[in-house]
Amino acid sequence: MQDGRDGPALGPSFYETVGGRETFERLVAEFYRGVADDPVLRPMYPEEDLGPAAERLTMFLEQYWGGPGTYSAQRGHPRLRMRHLPFKVNPEARDRWLAHMRHAVDTLDLPPIAETTLWDYLQRAAFAMVNTFEE
Repeated sequence: MQDGRDGPALGPSFYETVGGRETFERLVAEFYRGVADDPVLRPMYPEEDLGPAAERLTMFLEQYWGGPGTYSAQRGHPRLRMRHLPFKVNPEARDRWLAHMRHAVDTLDLPPIAETTLWDYLQRAAFAMVNTFEE
């Protein structure tokens, strides 16, 4: 059991409940398999190799869900909207991102409450990243 911000946590974190780093690595690996061939999303990743992007997303999700704070230790505050501003994230990009992520979530075979919790967050995050309605 990890410590909460205002005292001891009442139980395991979501991160621990769903299987820790291994689960998030599987999610992200499956997600990027789809992104690798996506004509809208792939150009948003400047590195030749998607490995660095996959590691950043894994660290972010781990931290968000109660795992290690490695993301902030290495990169500072997540500032998701700011980090995505250089890219044209329109509804089409959002929907493609969600389609690849939906497939990745489905491969995890999580318990229904965990799957719903994770998917709800991912949908809200994707909608929040839209920064243009231009094609």
